Amino acid sequence: QVQLVESGGGLVQAGGSLRLSCVVSGRTVSISGMNWFRQAPGKERELVAAINWSSGSTYYVDSAKGRFTISRENAKNTVELQLNSLKPEDTAVYYCNAELRPRAQAWGQGTQVTVSS
Repeated sequence: QVQLVESGGGLVQAGGSLRLSCVVSGRTVSISGMNWFRQAPGKERELVAAINWSSGSTYYVDSAKGRFTISRENAKNTVELQLNSLKPEDTAVYYCNAELRPRAQAWGQGTQVTVSS
């Protein structure tokens, strides 16, 4: 199994930055990709950014392009999400997610990001 622990959330003013971190432990050899999702109150959970664990190729939802950066450091089993130019609509609980071979997923407990206007 794989365990994920997020950190780095908090309260920031609009235009500010935060850096979220996800530490991965357990059977990391089964990981094919890592994702960051977010869920705002009353809304569905949405994919924000993704990174291929081996190649490092990335994907961003349109609202995140140019503002957020996902990265991974395989040696430290860490995935990070840099959040820049934050907007009030970015307020949500952010979740780290691992895609596992053959067909499974793991989730972290979530970290709250609150952006004040």
